[in-house]
Amino acid sequence: MLSVAETEKIILDLVQPFDPEVDSEILPLSQAIDRILAEDIHSTMDFPHWDNSAMDGYALRYADLADLPELKLAITSDEIPAGTAIAKSLRQGECIRIFTGGMLPIGADTVIMQEDTERTDNFLQLKVKPCQGEYVRRKGEFIQAGKTLVKAGTRLGATEIGALASARCQTVKVYRQPKIAIISTGNELLSLKSSQPLQLGQIIDSNLYALSALTHQAGAIAINFEAVRDDPSELQKVIQQAIASADIVISTGGVSVGDYDYVDQILEKMGADIHVRSVAIKPGKPLTVASISPSLNVNRSEGKVLYFGVPGNPMSAMTSFWRFIRGAIAKLNGSNQTYWYPQFIKAITMEDLHSQGRRETYLWGNLTYQKGKPIFQPVQNYSSGNLISAIGSNALAVMHINQTYVPVGDEAVIMLV
Repeated sequence: MLSVAETEKIILDLVQPFDPEVDSEILPLSQAIDRILAEDIHSTMDFPHWDNSAMDGYALRYADLADLPELKLAITSDEIPAGTAIAKSLRQGECIRIFTGGMLPIGADTVIMQEDTERTDNFLQLKVKPCQGEYVRRKGEFIQAGKTLVKAGTRLGATEIGALASARCQTVKVYRQPKIAIISTGNELLSLKSSQPLQLGQIIDSNLYALSALTHQAGAIAINFEAVRDDPSELQKVIQQAIASADIVISTGGVSVGDYDYVDQILEKMGADIHVRSVAIKPGKPLTVASISPSLNVNRSEGKVLYFGVPGNPMSAMTSFWRFIRGAIAKLNGSNQTYWYPQFIKAITMEDLHSQGRRETYLWGNLTYQKGKPIFQPVQNYSSGNLISAIGSNALAVMHINQTYVPVGDEAVIMLV
């Protein structure tokens, strides 16, 4: 049985990131939110484009103040709102009314905000002496033309989209979204779409929808297969179809040691290399990680398909996704390393946390902030089959091997989801 860290390393070592030339597409900037940039974008201009004012006030020549003990300047008849420039230079002893974003006139190098002045007719009395260069945004201060504006591997959020728009980027080259095939297995499963009444012993196939949602959140496309009964020939046929159509395959159930657990033997029969069979994690101990060469796969760069066989219990399946599969998708789709690994913080637990200490244990709950401090409220029932208990959860407390107790009020390690 492998440790969580060992398993994470094996998985990430197996992932071959998309080729930016083969696995990419050009999109209008307006459609690129949350997509991964496939090439560096360099600025074609300086930001700011020119020296401009960061405040409503008056532009002046700082050197003039040395000869003006009373700090009194003449006000020119012009003014400079944003989007306006004037051709004439500011002369000695003069200042000019300027508004935020207004382009500084030739000769001016400092702005004093209007609250620090008193105007009488055409003269301005300075209440304080400003610092040289105060409230001036210099040309190229933010970034200079030719410098990298946004790096390849960046997930394009609102700030990146806005910055690219300001640089007049109408289209961007982004990695295509990975295709993730999702298969649920088990005789007990009934499709949500089925009109048949739920029979004794049956359950609705919720994993298909939960994993599809997680796949979407990870920036990938879910290819959903109907639930497959515990029949080796039927299951092999569906697995072959999934491998031929996707970059990653996730199946739920059939990976433990029961009489109806066929996934591993089917993968071996198909020539797959199985790298992981079980992990010292709770929930999610039975975990199959395999790689297999697709024979019919199209629209993807060369390489093996990564196969994840996760347990059928809903919280085991979701924990496996959060801890291992999400990072694999991030590396595959060209994201920088920031996204390959879970984000951990420390938070005060509002309840005692318990673990048997034999496996790395993940306890779901809700992370909030009180007076700026992170607070973790665990749920009351940690059955891996109890998806209801996870409603509203946004974090998992992590208890390492040999750690059996974290008392209320102490800090716990928290993984964000």
